[in-house]
Amino acid sequence: MDKLNAFLERAESLLARLEPLLPPALPSPDWTAPAFRWRRQGLATWLEPVYTPHGMRLGDLLHVDTQKESLVRNTRHFLKGRPANNVLLTGARGTGKSSLVKALLSEFADKGLRLIEVEKTHLADLPQIVDCLAGRPERFILFCDDLSFEEGEDGYKALKSALDGGIAPRASNLLIYATSNRRHLLPERMSENRDGRSPDGEIHPGEAIEEKVSLSDRFGLWLSFYPFDQDAYLAAAASWLGSFGLPFDGPAERAALQWARMRGSRSGRVAWQFACDWAGRTVKERKL
Repeated sequence: MDKLNAFLERAESLLARLEPLLPPALPSPDWTAPAFRWRRQGLATWLEPVYTPHGMRLGDLLHVDTQKESLVRNTRHFLKGRPANNVLLTGARGTGKSSLVKALLSEFADKGLRLIEVEKTHLADLPQIVDCLAGRPERFILFCDDLSFEEGEDGYKALKSALDGGIAPRASNLLIYATSNRRHLLPERMSENRDGRSPDGEIHPGEAIEEKVSLSDRFGLWLSFYPFDQDAYLAAAASWLGSFGLPFDGPAERAALQWARMRGSRSGRVAWQFACDWAGRTVKERKL
């Protein structure tokens, strides 16, 4: 009996020391929020509400009309309870992939759409997220920005299972929209082309390649984005300057072209960055 009492005293002492290190009990998600971030701290995970999400509008995004139309149509189908696809948006950087997904919220939040931002490193938590959303009447888009994997990362297989469903069916109130600069989400190496001829290479190198493209194949809708030409870039710069109440006159156009040359690229993001710089200048600075 003395040994049991001593053990219990030591256990209570240990728990007393550990208790301050444990995270506090987390409240239930505030489902009135239009957007959320999936958070992790130690063993604790929760949906953090975002009450004032990014205010991007679909009309602000130029020269992605085809991609916009396809994404909006797919999202409308989802909100109406019709069959809809998970979406992979790939292509040139700064061309509006992420902005297009964020802009859906301003268009459809009043129709029950909610956006959940999940970091790539937290994709292994996808089963927990699906369980958290089960039975909710809202429609959720799980948004993963700038998605790509290296071999062996945990989130890769969790995402494959979430896209197709495992033994349980795919969640009816959740779609995954991901952006990436890589079409197949995994690095493809020149050595893979030599494996079939190398004595130490894989016996079936084609199967290894098939495994690499199988993840992107699970997205039912692919949307490709391309670099802007000069006219598209200038139109985007004019639009962003207009949002600041400034004209796109001769000096502004020359400055926009110089800005693009300095950055070495033309895109909607570069146009926005130019507009921010130009709008921040004084009238005197714009004339220099």
